[in-house]
Amino acid sequence: MPINIAIIEDEPAIARNLEFTLKNLEPEIKVLQKLDSVKGSVEWLQEHIGECQLLFMDIRLIDGLSFEIFNSIPPSVPVIFITAYDHYALEAFKVNGLDYILKPFQTEDVEKALKKFKSTMGNKTGENDKIHELLNYLQNNTQKSYREAYLVHYQNKLIPLPVDKIQWFFTEQEIVYAHTADGKKYTIESTLDKILAEISPKLFFRANRQFIVQRWAVRDIDFYFNGRLVINVEPKTHEKIIVSKAKAPEFKKWMDE
Repeated sequence: MPINIAIIEDEPAIARNLEFTLKNLEPEIKVLQKLDSVKGSVEWLQEHIGECQLLFMDIRLIDGLSFEIFNSIPPSVPVIFITAYDHYALEAFKVNGLDYILKPFQTEDVEKALKKFKSTMGNKTGENDKIHELLNYLQNNTQKSYREAYLVHYQNKLIPLPVDKIQWFFTEQEIVYAHTADGKKYTIESTLDKILAEISPKLFFRANRQFIVQRWAVRDIDFYFNGRLVINVEPKTHEKIIVSKAKAPEFKKWMDE
C-alpha cells in the first residue's frame, strides 16, 4: 500500500538523502513535498495534510522550531522528528515517547523508525496526545532553548562538540567550519543563517556574511577604514573579520553588555 509522506527539513542535502533512503527501503513511498520552513510548511499542510500519512520533521528550521507548525495545524498525522545532538530535544522526546532519528542518520535508523510507524498505523489518537503533551512540556520547561552541541566528524568518529567551546564559525564555498580555542577545525553540516537562529545571541554575534564570533574569543578590536571595525579573535583567523560601518554600533553595544 502506498505511503504518502512529506519531509520538512531545511538542509537540502539531508532532505535528498532521506528521500533516497526511504524509497530504497520502501519503494511504495511517495514524497509529496519537501519543505524547509515553518511558514511554508503551514501553508502547504493547510491544503494537503489530508493526503499525508507520515511527516518527517527537522527540529530547527530556517525560521523557527518545527513544533511551531502545530500552533496552526492540528497534529493529526504521525511525526518522526529529525534532530542533531540536542540534550533538551532528546529529553523532550524521552518524556513524551515520540520517535526521532538522530543526525547524521544511518539507513538502519530510518528503517527502524519506519517499522515502528507501520506497526502503529491507524493509531492517530495516541500520536495526537503525544504531540500535545510534547508542546505542553516545551511551554512549561523553557522560554527559549538554544543548541548545546553539534554532532561532528572527528578521526573516523562522531563526537558532540559543545557550542560554548566554539570560538568562531566561518563559511567558505558553502561549507561551514567551527573553530575551537585549541586550534581545531570541524565541519558543521548547516548554514550560518540556521546556526545563528540556534545559538545564544548573548554569546555569539554575526560579524558579516562569513563569520559568527563568540564573545569571549574577541581579543581586541581595531578601527578600520570608513568607520568599519576589525575583530581580532583567538585563535587567529586566516583573514580579517570586518564589521561594516552600519553594523559597528550594534557590535559595540553587544560587546558592552
